Amino acid sequence: MFDFDRVIDRRGTHASKWDMMAKLSGITAADGIPMWVADMDFAAPPGVTEALSADVTRAVHGYYADTGSWATAASEWLARRHGLKIDPAWVSQTPGVVSGLGLILQAVTEPGDEVVVFPPAYHAFRKIILANERRIHDAQLVLRQGRYEMDLEALGAKLTPRTKIVFFCSPHNPGGNVWSVEEIRALATFCAERNLILVSDEIHCDLVLNGARHTPTLTAAPEIADRLITCIAATKTFNLAGAHVGACFTSNPVLKAKLDARIAASGLASYNAFGMIATEAAWRTGEAWLDALLPYLAGNHDLLNTRIERAAPGARAMRLDATYLGWVDFSGTGLAAADVAARVKDRARIFASPGEQFGPGGETWLRFNFATPRPLLNEALDRLDEAFRDLRR
Repeated sequence: MFDFDRVIDRRGTHASKWDMMAKLSGITAADGIPMWVADMDFAAPPGVTEALSADVTRAVHGYYADTGSWATAASEWLARRHGLKIDPAWVSQTPGVVSGLGLILQAVTEPGDEVVVFPPAYHAFRKIILANERRIHDAQLVLRQGRYEMDLEALGAKLTPRTKIVFFCSPHNPGGNVWSVEEIRALATFCAERNLILVSDEIHCDLVLNGARHTPTLTAAPEIADRLITCIAATKTFNLAGAHVGACFTSNPVLKAKLDARIAASGLASYNAFGMIATEAAWRTGEAWLDALLPYLAGNHDLLNTRIERAAPGARAMRLDATYLGWVDFSGTGLAAADVAARVKDRARIFASPGEQFGPGGETWLRFNFATPRPLLNEALDRLDEAFRDLRR
């Protein structure tokens, strides 16, 4: 029904993943394969295309009227997929999760305040914190038996009076953890005892692999609802990053009022009509598409891990619970990180995300986006096989 093997030529279409590759890496779209930024190379769900086409056909593109249907679609999606029931009135629309994080910082912290992140962590956390003149408080994850764990005891010993808020990536990017209920509750208790606001970025919540099940932070720890803001979007799930629409929700009316005030003060209280139409259509009509996509992504995950570990002896690929972002440690190959990067970039002509972008603990790693048609993924893996051939002699 859905052909995820179909290769769609995105070159020259203003696709950042492909058309920014030359500028950022020196690899041209003519001979390179982008495996960096987190968007997929698959066609969007048919219901999204149909909804956008209907709007374009009307040929009148005025201001979007918020009737409440978009927030209702978001709440109904969370109930169906994750068993989480929220009031649509809790939802604030933002231009995306990252911009939502920036607005939250402006709403509830002051310049110079510290924001806890758990590196290696999504690099946009670091960028948005620094751009808002806040300080990064790293609480490096511990890798045990192929899985990341939080060391809350170590974090507690290093907090300062300026530590105000925690950015929690759930599921984790780049490590692919689906955090357990016990882990989430431990973090929630930690935040409650220290009067910290917890921001749970759950943008990857729908992209679970091989039977893993995401537990929303609000489900795992409802007792901290008054200090919790959750961020979600349809953009990762349905490959709609260009829609620039996200949602932040909290049951705390004081927090919501502060966030909405920042949204209004930033001139962001109006809506991107195409983005709202696309994301609402995705939540309402995209479930069958997603159900077909997930096993395909799981197959790509297994293929990537198996072939990279075989191509580069000593490389260790993380077994992901979620996301489509392969996370590979090359420290066991005996090669310097710069040598690994050069082989991937110059020999294989692949643009992957360097691990140091994700902060402490990522220095010997690379992140590979495997959300691409399998014929193209196999071509990339063939190139990596050749790039590390000398290690297998």
